[in-house]
Amino acid sequence: MRMRKKAWARPELAHCPYFISDPEQWKGRWAQWFTEKKPIHLELGCGKGVFLAQLAPLHPEVCYIGVDQSPDVLGVARRNLEEAYGKLEKPVHNVALMAHYIEDMPKVLEIQDQVERIYINFCNPWPKVRHHKRRMTHPNQLDLYKPFLADGAQLHFKTDDDDLYVSTLRYLEEGGFTILRSTQNLHAEDWEESPSTEHEQMFTAQGIPIKAIIALWQLKK
Repeated sequence: MRMRKKAWARPELAHCPYFISDPEQWKGRWAQWFTEKKPIHLELGCGKGVFLAQLAPLHPEVCYIGVDQSPDVLGVARRNLEEAYGKLEKPVHNVALMAHYIEDMPKVLEIQDQVERIYINFCNPWPKVRHHKRRMTHPNQLDLYKPFLADGAQLHFKTDDDDLYVSTLRYLEEGGFTILRSTQNLHAEDWEESPSTEHEQMFTAQGIPIKAIIALWQLKK
């Protein structure tokens, strides 16, 4: 569902020190933007930032980039991040937000940036067969991420959609990834740290099991 326009979002983002209005100029130089060389984790389709606001404050040793094409939704993400860091009495220091099309991420990141983890949470399942190539885990899309993935990088994926889950297992293997772990009921298992997203909370309340996958990318020698 598309978020209604928020008149305050763009002015607030314009004054936000961690909103990157021109991310393409930092391609290959993200360690300089963060001012420290730390692992970079990328959330594609970060939405309202509910996931990042739980994860990033607890991991100052990681630099997070949250990407969504909508400045309006990123305005909400900024507020959620400010609230989360404010509770710890800390400034937001290890997060960058950008409004960018995910299909154009190779214009923003390259191998020098060494992204060590990608999060894809509750992306559009595109249920019609003719639209499957638009899925964020389709092999065509995976090929867009590979140019900036570090050797040994992980892809973390969550969905409520059964078909997308099964298809993504196949897509990842076809794309050269190794499945490290998968589940059809995330909350029934002892899983590594995985904060709930807004959609996850909604689907869980409806009794819909959450599916999850962790996959490994290794550069060909």
